[in-house]
Amino acid sequence: MISTEALTPADTKTRILNSAEKLFGLNGFDATSLRDITAEAQVNLAAVNYHFQSKDSLIDALIERRILPINQRRFELLDAAGHPPSVEQIVEAFLSPLLMLEVLPAVPLIGRVMSNPDQFFQRVFKKHLQHVAERFSQAIREALPELSAEEAFWRLFFMAGCMTQVLALSSVLPLLSGQPVDRHALMRRLVNFVAAGLRAPVAAAAPMREEF
Repeated sequence: MISTEALTPADTKTRILNSAEKLFGLNGFDATSLRDITAEAQVNLAAVNYHFQSKDSLIDALIERRILPINQRRFELLDAAGHPPSVEQIVEAFLSPLLMLEVLPAVPLIGRVMSNPDQFFQRVFKKHLQHVAERFSQAIREALPELSAEEAFWRLFFMAGCMTQVLALSSVLPLLSGQPVDRHALMRRLVNFVAAGLRAPVAAAAPMREEF
């Protein structure tokens, strides 16, 4: 084990975050203990308690570390697209900051969070994504003024679902597709697919509603 005396507090905190991100992404939150993380990070349990106090606080810190720069990049791309943006520009601004992420351990971690309803709503949407959803829903309506606010919401929701599926299965995509995955080619396919869905005619209202 590397002596924690040789590490500054910032080094120790980063080591814990990196190890937790890797293990949570591989094994999930419930299957990963703080002792697993300390063993991976080569620090003692007291260091985790000092920097994060609890496993829940550590998870929140991990999500914030990745989501904040992603959201900032999304807004930068949307702003650069002009007014009104094209449908493809909206889709790319929403998807690419996540799907083109260079820090590979973060991809399965985010996929796990976003595919877990409780984790997603409490840890991500309410804290970090509600304002993003509002901004992108408005952008969709500017690009496609025939859509109602309700329809724009659902189409954004379906776009996020496509993204979540890709993230959650990122580690096995080469096995599923039978070939190495070129992320740039994947992005082009996904942008074209989602843009077509956003432009699709609005379905006629059903005669009765069935609730989940």
